Amino acid sequence: MYIGIDLGGTNIAGGLVVDSGDIIKKTSVPTDPSRGADAVIADILKVIYSLLEGLEPNVVKGVGIGIPGIADPHTGEVIACVNLNWYHVPLKDRLQTAIDLPIYIDNDATVAAVAEFSVAQQGKYSNAVMLTLGTGVGGGIILDGKAISGHHGIGSELGHMIVGEGLYDCNCGRNGCLETFVSSLAIIRYAKHLLIETPESLILEYAKGDWDQINGEIIFKAAMLKDPVAVKVIDRMVKYLAIGIMNTVSFIDPEIVVLGGGLANAGDFLLDKVKTTVEALKYFKATDCARVELAKLKNDAGIIGAAMYAKIQD
Repeated sequence: MYIGIDLGGTNIAGGLVVDSGDIIKKTSVPTDPSRGADAVIADILKVIYSLLEGLEPNVVKGVGIGIPGIADPHTGEVIACVNLNWYHVPLKDRLQTAIDLPIYIDNDATVAAVAEFSVAQQGKYSNAVMLTLGTGVGGGIILDGKAISGHHGIGSELGHMIVGEGLYDCNCGRNGCLETFVSSLAIIRYAKHLLIETPESLILEYAKGDWDQINGEIIFKAAMLKDPVAVKVIDRMVKYLAIGIMNTVSFIDPEIVVLGGGLANAGDFLLDKVKTTVEALKYFKATDCARVELAKLKNDAGIIGAAMYAKIQD
């Protein structure tokens, strides 16, 4: 069995995961990044120790950690993690001084893809892509059955491909990143941009007039009822998401592209629109294109994926 750690800006979630991908023990503690890296790393160790408690030696074969940022897959250094305000933190080395187990670290979307395709999809696909649509946009790439992060650990940052000219600059400093069109933050910002001129919308009604309460769920709810502003927001999101998917297809030609993250909870309403738009953008009309589906794993994907990532590296 393996330990999977899902390191997020809000919580450090950990689980003891058997080879099949089932979680048999789970725990979590608040992250509170404002305390600094030392305190957070100490809590990661506490989570790991808690999961190891009562186990026979050598039962756990390794520890996998998914981080919301960029990690060097060779050294285990966290190169950049904006949500935690970490830059060049030697996470693996710090943990390795306290734990005599192999430790593997990679991007959280990459490990989520490992979970989705090795567990939920039961290894049916050797070449696959996952896009996580949340506050930002993460990407996970599986090629020939292996998770790909590239030489510098940034190879799966699909949210930062340029797809157009955006309303605002991305956190990475550039303009036009996929993340600035299809993330929850992006659609909220675009909705507010439109609401300035068209305030008569179900979006504001559902938010009870409080602009700060506008979120992705409200926008999708309004779009499902054909609210003009919400429909315009979602149609724009789908357009650029389909462009991002087809850009990825042109480079990788995966068997399947899976959509996960909070916005994917819109379900078939989103999926059907994306499939239709992707089909229209196909450049080889006579050939099949990657299937587009919703992710099967939800909240535990990060824990399972981190553990399965450690397993395939072992």
